[in-house]
Amino acid sequence: MPVTDTLCIDGVWRPAADGATREIIDPADGSVLATVAEAGVRDADAAVAAARRAFDSGPWPRTPVMERAALLRRVADLLVRDREEIALTESRDTGKTLAEGRVDVDDVTAAFRWFATLVESEPAGRVVDAGTPDVHSSVVHEPVGVCTLITPWNYPLLQASWKVAPALAAGNTLVLKPSELTPLSTVHLLGLLAEAGLPAGVAGLVTGAGDPVGARLAVHPDVDLVSFTGGLASGTKVAAAAAATVKKVALELGGKNPNVVFADACATQDGFDATVDQALNAAFAHSGQVCSAGSRLIVEESVRERFVAELAARADRIRLGRGTAPDVECGPLVSAAQLAKVEAHVADALAEGAVLRAGGGRPAPGPDLPAGGFFHSPTVLDRCHREMRVVREEVFGPVLTVETFRTEEEAVALANDTEYGLAGAVFSADTARARRVAGRLRHGTVWINDFHPYLPQAEWGGYGRSGTGRELGSAGLAEYRETKHVYENLRPAAVRWFAG
Repeated sequence: MPVTDTLCIDGVWRPAADGATREIIDPADGSVLATVAEAGVRDADAAVAAARRAFDSGPWPRTPVMERAALLRRVADLLVRDREEIALTESRDTGKTLAEGRVDVDDVTAAFRWFATLVESEPAGRVVDAGTPDVHSSVVHEPVGVCTLITPWNYPLLQASWKVAPALAAGNTLVLKPSELTPLSTVHLLGLLAEAGLPAGVAGLVTGAGDPVGARLAVHPDVDLVSFTGGLASGTKVAAAAAATVKKVALELGGKNPNVVFADACATQDGFDATVDQALNAAFAHSGQVCSAGSRLIVEESVRERFVAELAARADRIRLGRGTAPDVECGPLVSAAQLAKVEAHVADALAEGAVLRAGGGRPAPGPDLPAGGFFHSPTVLDRCHREMRVVREEVFGPVLTVETFRTEEEAVALANDTEYGLAGAVFSADTARARRVAGRLRHGTVWINDFHPYLPQAEWGGYGRSGTGRELGSAGLAEYRETKHVYENLRPAAVRWFAG
C-alpha cells in the first residue's frame, strides 16, 4: 500500500478523507522516516461506524471461543515470522535499541498467546445456587461492544497488544489509535490481523493526533469502551469525554516510581553490584521513557555516597547512539519536544538545589551521535527532596533523582509520597523486611530485588492518579466484558401479588 494509506476502515486501507498527511521523524537524526495519513473527525466517525456494524451484525461477537483463540495464536505465529522486521521498525520509530525492539515483539507475542489460552480455558458461565431446584440461575460474560483503544508513543506495539488481544478474545470490535509520533509498528499489526483471518471491520486503525481524533473516539456515542494509555493530563480529558455517554473507561496514566534500597542489599560486593545494576536498568531503560521507570532512587543514608558514586560513574559510561547501531545501550528521546521537557526538568532541579552527579544535558555530537538527534545523557541528581518538581512530576526521560532515609518507616513514607501509584521496588537481603515493605507500598506492581519484569498472566495497573482498571491477567480480559445474570424459572406460576 502507498505510505499515506495508513487508515484501515472496514478492512480497506485508505488515505485521510481530507488528504492530510504527517511526517514521522527519526529521533536519532531528525530526518523523515515515513509519511502517514493524518486522520480527522470524519475518519474517526467512519471507523466507529464500521466497527459498530461489525459488532451488531457481523460474525465476530458470535464466533466460538476456540476459533477466536486460534486466530490470536495465528497472529502470534505471524509476529514470530516478522520479528526482525517489526523490531527494526520499532527501533527506528521510537529510538529504542534494536535489542529492546526484539524484546517488545517477543512480549507482544506472549500477550496474544496468553489471552488465547485464558479465553479458551474458561468455563462458559457460572451457575448460581438460587436455593431452589425450580430455578436455574447463571452468570455469563459477553463482549462490551465497540472499543476505542488509544496507545502511547513509547511502547506502541506492546501497549496495543495489551488492549487488542483481550478485546478480540472477548469478542469485541475495535478502533485503534496509536500515538501520532510512533504509528508504524501498529500499522504492521493491523496487516497481520487481516492476514490471520480477522473479518473486515472488526479492527480499524486511524493514525492521527489526540486532538481531534482521540477526543472524537472518546466521546463518540457509538463507542462502548475506551482504553487509554498515556499522560495524566490527556487521561483526565479522555475520562471527562467518556463520562458524557457513561461508557466503560480504563486508564493507565504513568507513574513516579520509587526504588527503595536498604543497606543490607549492598552488604556483599555481589549484592552491591547487582543492586547498582538494577538501579541503572530501572532508570535508564529506553532512555527513561517508561511509565514504570524507577526514576526515584530512595537509598539508605549509610550507603548513599558509595552507591551513588558507583551509579553515577556507570551512568556516564552508558553508550548512547542510534538504536539500530551495534553496541548502543541507550537511544534518543522520541522528539524535540520531549528533549526540551527533560532539559527543563534538569535545569529546574539544579536551580532548586539538586547536585549533578552524572550527565546533565545533551551529549556532544559525534560519529555515533548525529547532530540532529534528540539525545540526552543519562543524568543522576543527588540531594533531592520531595518539594522539587523533578521528584514530584513524571519526567519521562533519562533522569534519576536520589533521596535518602534512615528508618524503614521513613522509607515507606517517602515511597508512598506521590500522587501516582504504578510501580515500585524494594531491595533488601532481609526477606521478611522486603516483603513487609512491599506489602505497605501503595503501588500496583512491586518488585523485590528486581525491576521491570512483568508477566502477561499477572495484572498491570496503578493506584491513585496512575489510572483505573487493569491490563493483562484475568482482570485484563474482564475489562472487555459485560457480566450478565440469567435467571430462569423452571416452574412458572402466578404470583398473586395483586388481588385483582
